[in-house]
Amino acid sequence: MFNHLIKRAEAVIEALPYLMKFYGKTIVIKYGGAAMENPDLKNAVMRDVVLLKYVGMNPIIVHGGGPDINRFLKRKNIETEFINGLRVTTFAVMEVVENVLGNRINAEIVSLIKKNGGKAKGFFGKKGEVIKARKHLSKDENGNPIDLGFTGDVVGIKYRLLQKWMRMGYIPVISPIGVGAKGQSYNINADHAAASIAEHLKAAKLILMTNVRGVLGKDQNLISSIDAEKAERMIKSGQITGGMIPKIKSCLYSLKRGVEKVHIIDGRIPHAILLEIFTDYGIGTMVE
Repeated sequence: MFNHLIKRAEAVIEALPYLMKFYGKTIVIKYGGAAMENPDLKNAVMRDVVLLKYVGMNPIIVHGGGPDINRFLKRKNIETEFINGLRVTTFAVMEVVENVLGNRINAEIVSLIKKNGGKAKGFFGKKGEVIKARKHLSKDENGNPIDLGFTGDVVGIKYRLLQKWMRMGYIPVISPIGVGAKGQSYNINADHAAASIAEHLKAAKLILMTNVRGVLGKDQNLISSIDAEKAERMIKSGQITGGMIPKIKSCLYSLKRGVEKVHIIDGRIPHAILLEIFTDYGIGTMVE
């Protein structure tokens, strides 16, 4: 008669070791991919994040917004290109990035968290100046410099400001827009921004949400774990390409700087974050 209720109770009990392990710990979530496109998934992700806060963890959301940016650029007939997974950011592109990431997506995420019973504080660019940045310097395979415009690198994080808001019960929501020494805004790769924030806050986990199951092998099967040496080989051989390159590099960066665990997961799976945190094997690729 009560079997279905007993199963629910058993599921909660199974989660107890993880609730104890991560109580009070910081979990940085890079929110992107299909989970930002599908309205049902959007709401489900924010509900899961609010749950993490209520059971005693400290989630932080760092969001992307590439598809929305691309749509707005297309409407304005502004061309854009990517080099090694990074967007070339002209002045016109930067204006669109600030509008889409800051004024639209960030505000929507904050609103969804509030709708699901949580408290959220949005930060983007000059609003809080959480991410300190400088111009990204890149070179081609021959060592010649490549100008990526207002694409930037993270040089610092106002982590004490984030800690203050977390202590007050808020979930920080951060757009990957950095601010330079002279007040110039820079477009930061969201994976890199999330990695830097995880580093400065000594996060227990960094979770990168994407549109694929994780890192895939030649046979297109999921690789459940991957180390730095294997990752570099896969990049050189062309197995890892495009936007997965900055993801892998962000993972390795975080691990070298003290983040305990880094995962790349499929954001198309309902409750993907909870499955990753509250199960032994997780659902994506663990980078170690």
